[in-house]
Amino acid sequence: MTPAPLTDRLRAPGGPLFFPVTAYGPNGSVDPGVLREHVRRGVDAGAAAVFVCCGTGEFHALAPEEFEACVQAAVEETAGRVPVVAGVGYGTALAVRYARLAQGAGADGLLVMPPYLVVAPQEGLLRHYQEIAAATALPVIVYQRDNAVLTPRTVVELARTEGVVGLKDGIGDLDLMQRIVSAVRTDAPGDFLYFNGLPTAEQTQLAYRAIGISLYSSAVFCFAPEIAVAFHRALATGDDATARRLLDGFYRPFVELRDQGRGYAVSLVKAGVRLRGLDVGEVRPPLAEPAGEHVKQLAELIDRGLALVEESR
Repeated sequence: MTPAPLTDRLRAPGGPLFFPVTAYGPNGSVDPGVLREHVRRGVDAGAAAVFVCCGTGEFHALAPEEFEACVQAAVEETAGRVPVVAGVGYGTALAVRYARLAQGAGADGLLVMPPYLVVAPQEGLLRHYQEIAAATALPVIVYQRDNAVLTPRTVVELARTEGVVGLKDGIGDLDLMQRIVSAVRTDAPGDFLYFNGLPTAEQTQLAYRAIGISLYSSAVFCFAPEIAVAFHRALATGDDATARRLLDGFYRPFVELRDQGRGYAVSLVKAGVRLRGLDVGEVRPPLAEPAGEHVKQLAELIDRGLALVEESR
């Protein structure tokens, strides 16, 4: 696998980018069968790619053998219909290990999350990502967030690095992102990809689109693909009226609910998947389940969002 096929498949996706949750059985162990059903439903609903074992998929909570089983399940279920990108992370040595497990399981690419704990200088971060990119033949997307914030110059060097094909932004600094896009366009022109990776990225996607970033992750797609697909279609067709209607009636209230608890960017999404009829289990510690009242509010909000989709047709 060379970088070009993945970039070609992601450059103009026909649907949302799907970040599935990881399914656990009643005893708390990973349930690849339920994960496969989750992935199947997502692809059938119009996902353009599956990003497995990433933030929404609780990468931090998975042992290496569990990670490998989940990636393999996603690859087998998609059967080449859409690309599968696997999340990797921690320090360089462990990230390389996970990257090789992902390659062995058949993944099409890697999303590299920030290194564990340390706040590193730019030269250290650059070397970290370069070593991960050199460890396998898989294309690498770097996830900028938390303790891994990159300067435009560092991103230019990453864009020049063989195997590094994109940057996912989880910071939300539009001035920084505009400078990054401009620097790469000037000093490392090519097919470098950019993604809006903020939690509930739809909420900020109109702003990201204005600086030329059209790709974004969709956690909402996990539990309400009808809403996520309608929003994606509205953006793709320039139907800003529908996009704003969904933002005002669903996404903004969802973000306000999500912000009611720590870890809700994962646990509330997982609760939403259960509300829609697929028992994917609870989150693993150190995350905790959302309050019952918040789950009730989520159910009401999903109904409201689905009604908005129907009204927009």
